[in-house]
Amino acid sequence: MAYKKLKYWFDKALAERLADKIEASQAIPSFDRKAFITEIDQSVQGLELKDRVEQIADTLLVFIGPSFEEAVSIIPLIVGPENKNETGMFTEFYWLMPFAKMVEKYGLKHFEASMKALAMITKRNTSEYAVRPFLVSYPDKTIKQMMEWSRDNHFHLRRLSCEGARPRLPWAPKLQQFIDDPSPLLPILENLKSDPIRYVQKSVANCINDILKDHPEVAKPLVESWNKESSKDTQWIIKHSLRNLLKKDDPWAITIINS
Repeated sequence: MAYKKLKYWFDKALAERLADKIEASQAIPSFDRKAFITEIDQSVQGLELKDRVEQIADTLLVFIGPSFEEAVSIIPLIVGPENKNETGMFTEFYWLMPFAKMVEKYGLKHFEASMKALAMITKRNTSEYAVRPFLVSYPDKTIKQMMEWSRDNHFHLRRLSCEGARPRLPWAPKLQQFIDDPSPLLPILENLKSDPIRYVQKSVANCINDILKDHPEVAKPLVESWNKESSKDTQWIIKHSLRNLLKKDDPWAITIINS
């Protein structure tokens, strides 16, 4: 099969796929399939990946809204089965990315509905980017929600509780509040320190790696306390979180790994 550049996944074919799902839901009797597909096909021309996703999100709101409450109500009707694999954005569920962007862009005034939508989306794709504006606008409420997710039975939600709050998440605006003070993240990390799922473990390790860059005085005692754990899952997280320091032959990191 010929390689297809990622941005071209978000094209007329995706518009047709989304139209199929919207029509199958029977939630929007007035849905104009032809106009929806034409609008997306024409408006994404010349755009790069992020702009294509955002343009499709905007079009979704127009055609299945027009209010955010109306638009978001269709998500439970179209998401389909949960993703049982340890995979993120660019899998068979990539078509949900515009819905996550729609929540990110238009859902800030609708906290509860947005959190429910992001939970549904992340069980199939990811909401790690979409949740970040909520952490900025509603830090206490959103951290409380992420604490609940960190204890959830669903591993995709547990991962979201950590990945979405990473101070330096790649391809996302930095969360300066946690670069300045990472302490709100520590209880979440504690809940996940022995998580059995490697997909979650990687997120925890990456978050610690982020904190080490800005606040080693916070991250190092955390790692040292975890290093007393006998869990092989915790030990894997520690080793992965120290990978950059180990490449630099950092004495402290070497001591931790060899202790």
